Amino acid sequence: MYNPVAEIHLGRLSRNLQKIRDQVGDALIMPVVKANAYGHGSITIARKLQDENVGYLAVFTMGEALELRQNGITTPILLFSRLTPDMLEPAVENNLTVNISWPNDFDTLTSFVADKGKGPKVHLKVDTGMSRLGVAFDEAADILERLAKTPQIELEGIYSHFATADEGDLTYAHLQIDRFNEVVTLAGKMKLNVKYFHMANSGAVLNLPDSLFNLVRVGMLLYGAYPSDETSESIKVEPVMNFKGPIVTVRKVAAGTPVSYGSVYVPDKDCNIGVIQTGFADGLPRNWYENGYVGFKGEQFPIAGRICMDQMMVNFGDVVPKEGEEVLFFGDEGETQIRIEDIAREVNLTTYVLMTAIGGRTRREFVED
Repeated sequence: MYNPVAEIHLGRLSRNLQKIRDQVGDALIMPVVKANAYGHGSITIARKLQDENVGYLAVFTMGEALELRQNGITTPILLFSRLTPDMLEPAVENNLTVNISWPNDFDTLTSFVADKGKGPKVHLKVDTGMSRLGVAFDEAADILERLAKTPQIELEGIYSHFATADEGDLTYAHLQIDRFNEVVTLAGKMKLNVKYFHMANSGAVLNLPDSLFNLVRVGMLLYGAYPSDETSESIKVEPVMNFKGPIVTVRKVAAGTPVSYGSVYVPDKDCNIGVIQTGFADGLPRNWYENGYVGFKGEQFPIAGRICMDQMMVNFGDVVPKEGEEVLFFGDEGETQIRIEDIAREVNLTTYVLMTAIGGRTRREFVED
């Protein structure tokens, strides 16, 4: 059977983790494995990271966290999503850490603790400038005071999230750091026993060394890609995923023969057109056809016409590939390399959008290398 393949190189993951550890020093690394570990397969990735003795993992939803617990992951897990009352009991039962990201969350927690006698560990999220989830910066003191008076709630961490850590102009990011430092100082003055302060994401690890505190959350960098073309590439990471598709047929096409929907692609000379069984339903960005290419045996060949839902075509020129051979969409196969960052720039998306889109009929194959 033919399927697109996401080849996941676990050795590369381990090497990337070590390089990040070397960069951040004593700060604990919290790998982010939400969204199926950014398309890499959360269960296998989490198992590998647990083998590497990471101290914490992060997901977005309760469902993601429970899936990991049900598959043998015992590492502490932080949930990023907004707290709801029905999350508290499974959080306690499964040793999951929830977050306070809105003033009402405090009331939800205190009510649960009063009823059950015990609640889950908690991280307080403070909005220092993202304007998404998080207690408002000017309301942080009030929430901290309430937490200081409620020792039944185990406040393990305080964190925030950058809006512009992966951009060239870091002025706003530095303002966010200043605000977060005020919160850290305030927590100290209130004698709150907070174990972790964290703000840095992948972009901040590369661009903002003064934002590391004692825990960093890494996702994209761990998977071997850079958050944007405005971050430093000082940590030389390896792409963990090779995304590939099988050639299912090759036909000789005469010059001037339209290829694919809209007939927008017309080869100017006779060529071999390969049909690849991978389409936009599997995660390929449809507009990549305009200047896009695939890798095959150390060469690049142009995409021929619009990418279809299930398939795409490639102009192999005079080369005649065999049915069943695979082309590389992005990743590193040694003689053939295509950076996902280059595709993201060309189609005006981010590496996050492209990587998490890999799905559909894609089969994941895990490689220890």
